[in-house]
Amino acid sequence: TPSPGPGGAPGPPSPRAAGAAAGSGGALSPPAASSKWVRLNVGGTYFVSTRQTLCREPKSFLCRLCCQDGPELGSDKDETGAYLIDRDPTYFGPILNYLRHGKLIINKELAEEGVLEEAEFYNIASLVRLVKERIRDNENRTSQGPVKHVYRVLQCQEEELTQMVSTMSDGWKFEQLISIGSSYNYGNEDQAEFLCVVSRELNNSTNGIVKEPSEKAKILQERGSRM
Repeated sequence: TPSPGPGGAPGPPSPRAAGAAAGSGGALSPPAASSKWVRLNVGGTYFVSTRQTLCREPKSFLCRLCCQDGPELGSDKDETGAYLIDRDPTYFGPILNYLRHGKLIINKELAEEGVLEEAEFYNIASLVRLVKERIRDNENRTSQGPVKHVYRVLQCQEEELTQMVSTMSDGWKFEQLISIGSSYNYGNEDQAEFLCVVSRELNNSTNGIVKEPSEKAKILQERGSRM
């Protein structure tokens, strides 16, 4: 309601009343909450994320582009208002997902070197370190070659079987037990005979020098070995 002016004439409307009148008769301005969403056009592919996600790395290109919104980068926008980024959209998915949940997930069809290139472009230092570690670990596994195993077949009697299996150690793993009948006579009773197959990863070499098996391994190899 306008307040009376000098001489009883109506005065100018109050700011609150003016705001109400504009809201009821004019177009409403978009709510502030909508500004938290950012649209990106990366090489012709659209991505939508929040400013909070894009600003997880304060020194990154995406934070400077979408959160600071200053004249420093001077990025263009397309007709939909999306920020234009001239990069490969194929490798942008792992970048955005890392900012969302902090985990490095790379599909098998993507090259890790490509993700590293994009992480360096967007200046996401923590992601650069993770991708480099992943690449280094894969190179180490490739240089070591496939894991090899050594197998041994031990022959034992039925009464020795439980003790032999329970004392296996030093990396030996039980693989298979084969019964070969009870033709072996021990005293007045027939004793069942078994072949016990055990295996171990062949990873006990350092600089080409194979280490000798431990005492427990020697006992395992010698016990019941009658082949």
